Amino acid sequence: MAKTAQLTIDGIAYELPVIEGTEGERAIDIRKLRADTGLITLDSGYGNTGSCESAITFLNGEQGILRHRGYSIEDLTTHSTFLEVAHLLIYGELPSEDESEAFITDVTRHTLIHENLRQVFLGFPLKAHPMAILSSMVCSLSAFYQDEYNALDPEHMDITIRRLLAKLPTIAAFAYKKSVGQPFVYPNNSLRYSGNLLHMLFSVPCEAYKVDRDQANALDQLLILHADHEQNCSTSTVRLVGSSRANLYAAVSAAIAALWGPLHGGANQAVLEMLDQIHQDGGGADKYIRMAKDKDSKFRLMGFGHRVYKNFDPRAQIIKKTCDRVLEKLGFNDPLLDIAQKLEETALHDDYFVERKLYPNVDFYSGILYRALGIPTDMFTVMFAIGRLPGWIAQWREMINAPDSRIGRPRQIYTGETARPFAPIHKRPHSRPRTLGDPQGRPKRG
Repeated sequence: MAKTAQLTIDGIAYELPVIEGTEGERAIDIRKLRADTGLITLDSGYGNTGSCESAITFLNGEQGILRHRGYSIEDLTTHSTFLEVAHLLIYGELPSEDESEAFITDVTRHTLIHENLRQVFLGFPLKAHPMAILSSMVCSLSAFYQDEYNALDPEHMDITIRRLLAKLPTIAAFAYKKSVGQPFVYPNNSLRYSGNLLHMLFSVPCEAYKVDRDQANALDQLLILHADHEQNCSTSTVRLVGSSRANLYAAVSAAIAALWGPLHGGANQAVLEMLDQIHQDGGGADKYIRMAKDKDSKFRLMGFGHRVYKNFDPRAQIIKKTCDRVLEKLGFNDPLLDIAQKLEETALHDDYFVERKLYPNVDFYSGILYRALGIPTDMFTVMFAIGRLPGWIAQWREMINAPDSRIGRPRQIYTGETARPFAPIHKRPHSRPRTLGDPQGRPKRG
């Protein structure tokens, strides 16, 4: 017998279906609520609202579980590569040996971007943020491949998927090279995915560059850890934009813009900015730990605790080991890393942090590791976007192929003025003029 929930409004009882996922998660199905009752639900931030049914990622924040298509994040980071995880997320299964070889070959042969896109790069200011460039350039891809971006054509879908996976690292590396005034470095298709990204970021034409295997493996693991994380802000953006049947380039461009927000993808950058703040103040981590414990202080330790994971972040436990290994191998002195290690040691053993489960999260360690790899702070979110791309693609593809797929259209509760008569301009109340100018009232130009 199907389970139902009962909702009583004005003395009238309504039966609402209760649906259950494969991992035991339950939800009240309100898809017919407005038709049956004339009412909608209100849930700011959608914290209690399921926007879809999905078979891609299972996340249990209370127990610290993260699985992709049934595989634990621990197994995937230990035994898989980033492109293999991408195939799993997008197509539902880990590839066979032949499938893996074909998929890698297809992605690798599309790493070059159209030469005319170089002219678009040149139009950006030298100090343009890499995320602004990344979002713009991904959207520009739809102008260069407009004959093969029909969202409902399976062949167009597959070629677009491979192009995005291949070209996003190239675009990201070009954005970085522009910011530091170095020549663009073309991809080297003899290298693996993460090694090729490091090559494009850090090699220069006048010197030989050898990709460090341990660093490439660490980066590959970082990308896997960010590959998908259920219905977060940028993933919901990809689904909402894609629901209009916009092409995948446009949907991913919008997701990149959403990820750019400091409350979403900027967390690991905020960690490094916090560490720099502590360093500039003399490097006394103890002072800031005391401030974090003081309820009257406005200071907040960045990179500790998580909105979803109420116990521990399984990704943090994985990346901590890699972070320690890479730092030990590199063996260089960095005052920010010394401060980070002090904060980490305190959080793992201090009763205040332990009782509140304020453990270091994946953003804490990823920021440290990116810095150790030589990646500048304003590129952190770009690296996050490269890692999250397979998840965005998988979520978009699942949404497009869903039999009940329709354009997203949230409702609202209107709280503005009620109907009122229109007043001619000479009968409206006087108000002080407002201009976008300087204190003397001169209009702002440009």
